[in-house]
Amino acid sequence: MKDFLKMEKFASEARKNCLYCIANLGVGHVGGALSIIEILTYLYNEEMKNLNPSNPNAEDRDMLVLSKGHSGPALYSVLAMKGYFPMAWLATLNKGGTNLPSHCDRNRTPGIDMSTGSLGQGLSAACGMAYGALLKKNNQCIYCIIGDGETEEGQNWEAAMFASANGLDNLIGITDYNKLQIDGTVEEVSGLKDLEKKWTSFGWEVFSCNGHDFSDLEKVFSKCHEKNGKPKMIICNTVKAKGFPRLENKIESHNSKITLDEVKELYKGEVVEWLN
Repeated sequence: MKDFLKMEKFASEARKNCLYCIANLGVGHVGGALSIIEILTYLYNEEMKNLNPSNPNAEDRDMLVLSKGHSGPALYSVLAMKGYFPMAWLATLNKGGTNLPSHCDRNRTPGIDMSTGSLGQGLSAACGMAYGALLKKNNQCIYCIIGDGETEEGQNWEAAMFASANGLDNLIGITDYNKLQIDGTVEEVSGLKDLEKKWTSFGWEVFSCNGHDFSDLEKVFSKCHEKNGKPKMIICNTVKAKGFPRLENKIESHNSKITLDEVKELYKGEVVEWLN
């Protein structure tokens, strides 16, 4: 039985670190970062195997491609909490000389497995990584978090065909389905309609869950490791800017100004140690 209370505490701390990280800069991708906090918490505390902060490039490690690379502050917060780099780095987000650029960069940040930010391309990279792992006949699992907005990009569906045609059952895709993107709601901009049927029709095994519920996350991830020749897609229903009331479930949360004062007010004056 998983320790959900421990994960909830970790996620709460990660959300706080993420908000202070963005607020210290003054602006950032609040919405898409906060919507994946629980997903990242589950991945790095329960799901991904052979992770070692002291050796972040170990060949046998499971790997994550955060295709929606603008949500980097969420991943940075989790990686810092897991010991990949000093917590103080969070205060340098997107500043001169930083190791934490606004979008993920594997050449700058320990623990980042793929540079991302050009939306629609991350899944293709994950396919290559998964295919390589199968060729090496190791037990690596490759995870890829994609946004629902970027799912409208055609390259995702080319990657989907490749993954299915090549039996990449070591590839687990995760859709952050918060239903909002920079230009409006996903349905207004293009419309994904029945997303589960779409992925199923491309030969993927598909699951769905509440992306903020650890019990739900456990149920779907436990079903994703069958070696049946099919890549897996988990559609996580989430709330954009989850946990930040002013912007929660609002389109403008995609990239928004936030201040240290309002984050301090949210946390009743508590300031994270790394910012002191």
